[in-house]
Amino acid sequence: MKKLVMLSGLCLSIAVVAGIGAAFAEKDEMGFVRILPGQEQYKSPFGIGPASAVLYGDPTKPGIYVIRIHWPKNMMSRPHTHAQDRHVVVLSGTWWTGTGKDFDPSKAVAIKTDGYMMHPAGAVHWDGTKDEEAIIQITGMGPVSTDLIDPKGPAFSQQ
Repeated sequence: MKKLVMLSGLCLSIAVVAGIGAAFAEKDEMGFVRILPGQEQYKSPFGIGPASAVLYGDPTKPGIYVIRIHWPKNMMSRPHTHAQDRHVVVLSGTWWTGTGKDFDPSKAVAIKTDGYMMHPAGAVHWDGTKDEEAIIQITGMGPVSTDLIDPKGPAFSQQ
């Protein structure tokens, strides 16, 4: 039976950019940033839903940012938009994506490891995982915003 995780649109925005602020790694004397595997600092502020790690930049401020999101299995975001384009690469697992206002996980398209998707600004979509977890990396220009199509509904649903 499906369980709904009741979170507001604000919670979705926070969960997606949890760990906001300066990137985990400092720039070296020449301006390079290195984050080795396992050095990411994933945070899930509510203990529910996906955890994210900011690798570069600050998603709340103007400029480029890079974040990783670790999706637990059987978790989907509800239909939402972002005010700016976002470029997504699947680093591990299978990430399921759907477009449009109608939330129907049976119509989601699977994007496996090394797959890419661009979310155009203002386009309605929803995404997440089914029977396995996934890690995705998102690159975009801040400040990022996330707006639920149904702000009174849940931001996530467990499948």
